[in-house]
Amino acid sequence: MIVADGIYYAIGLTAGGLIVSWIGRSLYGLPFYILAAFCLYFFRDPDRQIPEGDVAVSPADGKVVAVLAQGAGAYRVSIFLNVFDVHINRSPIAGAITQVKYQRGRFAVASREIASSENEMNTVTVEGGGTTVVFKQIAGLIARRIVFNKKTGDKVAKGERVGMIKFGSRTDVIFGPEWEIAVREGDRVQGGSSIIARRKDSAR
Repeated sequence: MIVADGIYYAIGLTAGGLIVSWIGRSLYGLPFYILAAFCLYFFRDPDRQIPEGDVAVSPADGKVVAVLAQGAGAYRVSIFLNVFDVHINRSPIAGAITQVKYQRGRFAVASREIASSENEMNTVTVEGGGTTVVFKQIAGLIARRIVFNKKTGDKVAKGERVGMIKFGSRTDVIFGPEWEIAVREGDRVQGGSSIIARRKDSAR
C-alpha cells in the first residue's frame, strides 16, 4: 500500500519529466522520473503483524539512538528514521488520546539528542490499561511536515496508524516506571511489530 500523498507527488514529478523531455531532450526528464519512483518507495505503507499481550510497540521504523532515564523511574526511547525507512507512525499502546500538543521549534538533524527538546514536534499522550505513554513525532533537517490524523478523545488500537513525518525524522516514546524497556541503543525496529517495552507485572 502507498500513502496517497506519494502517488500525487509521483504523478506531478512524472508530468514534469514529460514536459521537460518534450521541451528539451528525453534524458533531461530522467531526474524527475527517479524522484517519482523514490516518492512511491518513500510513501510505502506495509501491513504489520501487531503483537498481543501487555507490550508496547515501536511507533515507527528506524534505529534506536537513545534509551535514557528521565527520572522517577521513567525512560525515553528515541528512534531515528532515515529517508529510506517507512515513515508511517503508529500508536505504541491501545487507549484513548488524552492530549495532543504541537510545538514549533528548530529543524536540527533528527539523530542528535538536541532534537528531542528543541525541534518542531507533535506530542501525543495515550492512556489505556492503567498506564500512560507519551510519544513524540519530531521533525528533522529534511522533514518539515508532521502529519497526525487523530485528535484528543479518539481511541486507538495498539499499532494503529496515526500519522507520518515526511522525509527523515525522529520519534520519542516516554514510559513510566511500570514498563520494562525491551530494546537498546543500536537496535533496528519496525513500527507496529517490534516490541520496545513490556509491562513489568507481565514481563516475567
